[in-house]
Amino acid sequence: MQQPFVTGTSCKPCAPNPWEVPGAKPFIQIEGVVKRFGAFTAVNKIDLDIYQGELFSLLGGSGCGKTTLLRMLAGFDNPTEGRILIDGQDMTGVPAYDRPVNMMFQSYALFPHMTVENNVAYGLKREGLPKREIRERVNAMLKMVELDSFAKRKPHQLSGGQRQRVALARALVKQPKVLLLDEPLGALDKRLREHTQFELMDIQDRLGVTFVVVTHDQEEAMTLSTRIAVMNQGEILQIDTPTNIYEYPNSRFAAEFIGSANMFEGQVQRNGKGSTFHADGLSSEIRLGDKTEVDHGTAVTVAIRPEKIFISRTQPENAESMNILPGRINDIGYMGKYSIYRVDIGGGRIMEVSAQNRQRHHESERTLDWDDTVYLSWLPSSSVVLTK
Repeated sequence: MQQPFVTGTSCKPCAPNPWEVPGAKPFIQIEGVVKRFGAFTAVNKIDLDIYQGELFSLLGGSGCGKTTLLRMLAGFDNPTEGRILIDGQDMTGVPAYDRPVNMMFQSYALFPHMTVENNVAYGLKREGLPKREIRERVNAMLKMVELDSFAKRKPHQLSGGQRQRVALARALVKQPKVLLLDEPLGALDKRLREHTQFELMDIQDRLGVTFVVVTHDQEEAMTLSTRIAVMNQGEILQIDTPTNIYEYPNSRFAAEFIGSANMFEGQVQRNGKGSTFHADGLSSEIRLGDKTEVDHGTAVTVAIRPEKIFISRTQPENAESMNILPGRINDIGYMGKYSIYRVDIGGGRIMEVSAQNRQRHHESERTLDWDDTVYLSWLPSSSVVLTK
């Protein structure tokens, strides 16, 4: 079994991340890949290394090129330029059916007239494997996805989550080196999708198969992935762990696409006490973290995540170590476990703050309300400086 990797959301005792080990050989190598459809460039000069046993996500909006890249990995499309290697073998000219990969589609594409066990066995039967081996592998896979008691049922007799597991079992029973998943949880409702994410992670961890997932769902990518490639307009903007992409985005697009962020444009000011930021149209300067390495006068964007901001009716006592802005609450969104506050800080600027609802209150006992004067505060280290 593979050693589990550090992910953005949960860590188990683990071996070093392979992408951080000097000289470690990638399992999938995408080198200078370009894909054009006529005059349109869908994928533009992508270089990407994925390591054995990773659960790697390609994340981006519609039309960013992520599915095209997945189809080239599968062999359904050929690169216009560049090459793809899997386990050291150049896939140029290798048809889809000869590649050590399998693909699980968003629609699941189950055969409605076949039972669960026959759906899972279909690919093995096409390969002409002995009946005994087929039976043993199908039974083992159905047990792994906890569907062994549903073997004789048809797809229409299953829930959405169960159909998803049948499709997963059918893809994995052929023992591919790489499993490609195109929006694997997109057909499930939110509650089931959240539950199934952990099932998928557990199965992948037990089998050690390299998973490459295409998704537009930021939370799904953050939960599932060892690493994420953020894509936009056919290019990869950032490749990193979920934690690093969220906490240390390298561009405004990545900061806004992954979660929410309050954005300020302006210039960095440096003095003997450190770095500050003069935001356009804002009278107060924003203190930046000690590790800010940007030259004096550089035009940048500063991002502040809503959950990094404290909101209160009284001015914080530790004002010397915090950024503090006064404002007035314009809107409140009650989300159950947390609330979102939209605060007018003057000059036509609105800052968004999210706060956990840690105590149970009646609506009439609301601690903060519309039109309340409040103070927003956050640590200088919570300000993310973006130069692109």
